[in-house]
Amino acid sequence: MSAPPAPVLRLEGIEKRYGPVHALRGADFTLYPGEVHALLGENGAGKTTLMQVADGLVRPDAGRIRVGDADRSALTPSEARRLGIGMVHQHFTGIPAFTVAENVALATGWPVTPGALRERVRQAGERIGLPLDPDVRTGRLSVGLKQRLEIVKAVAADARILLLDEPTAVLAPAEVAELLDVIRRFTASGGAAVLITHKLDEALAAADRVTVLRRGAVVVQALRGELDPAGLAAAMIGGEPVPRSPGAVPSRTDGPPAIRAEALEVARESGYGLALRQGSLEVRPGEIVGVAAVEGNGQRELLRAVAGRVHPLRGRLEVARPVAFIPEDRTSEGLIPELTLTENVVLGSGTDAPWTRGGRIDWRAAERHTAELLRAYDVVAAGPRAPASSLSGGNQQKVVIARELSRRPRVVVAENPTRGLDLRATAAVHARLREAAEAGAAVLVHSSDLDEVLELAGRVLVVSRGVVAEPGAAAGREEIGAMMLAGA
Repeated sequence: MSAPPAPVLRLEGIEKRYGPVHALRGADFTLYPGEVHALLGENGAGKTTLMQVADGLVRPDAGRIRVGDADRSALTPSEARRLGIGMVHQHFTGIPAFTVAENVALATGWPVTPGALRERVRQAGERIGLPLDPDVRTGRLSVGLKQRLEIVKAVAADARILLLDEPTAVLAPAEVAELLDVIRRFTASGGAAVLITHKLDEALAAADRVTVLRRGAVVVQALRGELDPAGLAAAMIGGEPVPRSPGAVPSRTDGPPAIRAEALEVARESGYGLALRQGSLEVRPGEIVGVAAVEGNGQRELLRAVAGRVHPLRGRLEVARPVAFIPEDRTSEGLIPELTLTENVVLGSGTDAPWTRGGRIDWRAAERHTAELLRAYDVVAAGPRAPASSLSGGNQQKVVIARELSRRPRVVVAENPTRGLDLRATAAVHARLREAAEAGAAVLVHSSDLDEVLELAGRVLVVSRGVVAEPGAAAGREEIGAMMLAGA
């Protein structure tokens, strides 16, 4: 009987504290060649921190890191690169003003020779099945394409170990299947991949082995066949009942609309052409209306027009104020990572906030309010003075949602609001959106996950090729999916 292969990565007894927060408690993790290893846990469980230790971005307080024959107490990012480790971050690292090709060159060290670089980047994307236009500026990419760029950067740098942090959080179902196929091809060719995800079905479908973290400690290490969704969920949340959805909020037909749009035309973010050509809809107070669409069909521009972030070129738009906006990219549109949580709450709350008087800010009052939001929304943070960058992605999302919904908005526009959230946090966000609707807000929500749209919304709008259409009341998942794909 042959001996098992040697691990390509082993983390042993990893400890990490951030002030009073114990992020990792003696965590162990082993990755073998040719495998996809799913890493699960609630928001703040330590998943990203553990992989950042492997990538050299976080220096552990204790423990050992073994990559092949190399044995270290800590790594630097450059050492991790030399050892063949590449991390695909949940928060995109591309420089918006650079082109795709320039960002890949920055990550790989390739010479910036325009013609040759463009061709090399194009070939790299096509080789792994994730093609990109090398000339487009990164700031103009959709969130799905920004995710694709992160993977191309890592693979182009000759990574043999891929650490993927929530890579499918903002992808449509077809894109998820495509990405998982790319990951499987990568591991089949001799690589190894860690998939951080909150999606249990995805972990069980894609992974060979699964590790579950809870409060910084490993609580489960098992082969995929030894686990089921219920057991994984119980391990993640400590045996507490998995939250269940009460179902979609019924649609409303009474009262004047809080959102009314007629024949909206909205330009693409690049400035060339129309993203939204026929945008007509109505949403009444107390309704949750879902927007279903494949990436790039105009739903992004529709939501931003309703939220007041972009101005339509033509058409009529009436929206009740104030408006809460929950963007899909929390680190570029929702928060300023370098600022404290209190500063982010103040910046996003407007001039009519109770701590603003005569043009001056009462920072003590703002800090008390922020502390109350952290408690109410179960945000894991060192306190209101903690920088936003010190929080996990899921907890950052909770801060954005807490800030926006605490303003008692008449309209809520939510774009992938549960991106990167675990089971319990997702259920909590759904409950908050339902509470906002019950309090009289009109809620317009888009999710890349059609099942989430159907779970929340009493009515569904499909955006396809810039045209907004409403399926019949009896339309099911398959019919709505077909309408979405008509514009893909």
